[in-house]
Amino acid sequence: MRLLEYKGKELLNRYGVKIPRGAIVTRVEDINILSTLKFPLFAKSQVPFAGRAKMGLVRRVDTLKDAENAARDYLGRVIQDYPIRKVLFEEGVNVAKELYVSITLDRENRGYLMLASTEGGVDIEEVARKSPEKIIRLYIDDYEGLRDYMIRGVAQKLGLEGSAARDFVTVAKAMYRVFTEYDAELVEINPLALTTDGQLVALDVKVMIDDNSLYRHPDISVEDSDYTMEELEARKYGLHYVELTGYVGIMANGAGLTMATMDLVKEFGHEPADFLDVGGGASKDSVREGLKILLTDDRIKAVLINIFGGITRCDEVAKGVVEALNEVKTNKPIFIRLKGTNEEEGRKILAEVGLKTYETAEEAMDALSKTIKTLQG
Repeated sequence: MRLLEYKGKELLNRYGVKIPRGAIVTRVEDINILSTLKFPLFAKSQVPFAGRAKMGLVRRVDTLKDAENAARDYLGRVIQDYPIRKVLFEEGVNVAKELYVSITLDRENRGYLMLASTEGGVDIEEVARKSPEKIIRLYIDDYEGLRDYMIRGVAQKLGLEGSAARDFVTVAKAMYRVFTEYDAELVEINPLALTTDGQLVALDVKVMIDDNSLYRHPDISVEDSDYTMEELEARKYGLHYVELTGYVGIMANGAGLTMATMDLVKEFGHEPADFLDVGGGASKDSVREGLKILLTDDRIKAVLINIFGGITRCDEVAKGVVEALNEVKTNKPIFIRLKGTNEEEGRKILAEVGLKTYETAEEAMDALSKTIKTLQG
């Protein structure tokens, strides 16, 4: 789970990393909170992906009126299926040099890896490809941890001296604390700016944490992450939902069956629009809410439901499907494979509303495929 920029900065600042002075705006009406900041400011849409500037989602604002216009332009927009709920306004800094630094998992060596480079502010993968010698690597043993002498060695290679080198120790130790204490997979500052007065300031931050650890971190909200509105809604009902880029909606019970269903969609030459696992013992409520997400997704042309009932009762699934159809009026075709516990009861419930069920997932997918081809002409 990737955190929004401002939240990552907040975590690092808590442990001593300098960040630009700024404020978060969630409503245009609250724009006056920026009056204590020094203009010009930079308005940065809080979206969890790179390339914001190229998309026009970052701009300089010179007055409070400019800031109000930026907030009005950004808030509520949906970019790559992600709604902009927050805009970060920050004071500019005088940059003398831009650096890159990150800590990530090193699975091969069963530890952690710090990466650093004098080529900050650019795509680090591109730097690694074209100029690998410019990437500094420090392997960190999780037993020994990250020691000051190790960090000073990296600082020296980055050309940092005096107070800047000492500040880099603070920055690296803060990153390591966030990485280990928040079950992170990546903590990245790009760029880490060396200012004209010799300070190190984190201009942009990326923090990715294991969302399975959220119960340990009550100060982290999924609303400050890369979850879409639909994914947030799914979490409320205990659904495992991931939005993909295709057009065939998928619902199944169990992660393995859901992945196998995705493979089946691909095998028939189509693209999955999602991964939606209603889990073992799924209730009619979870099925209803999951199907509503799929039925209201404009990208989806048809829905494939693949249920193998063990703990999951097929009649409960059928009731959830019917309730969803009562709440969402749609013409989207739905193809259902229903097998297992109480399957006869489930089939009867679905037949009463005109829904055909199939013995195998292959039969359901074959019918779905023919229907999509007909729709495509």
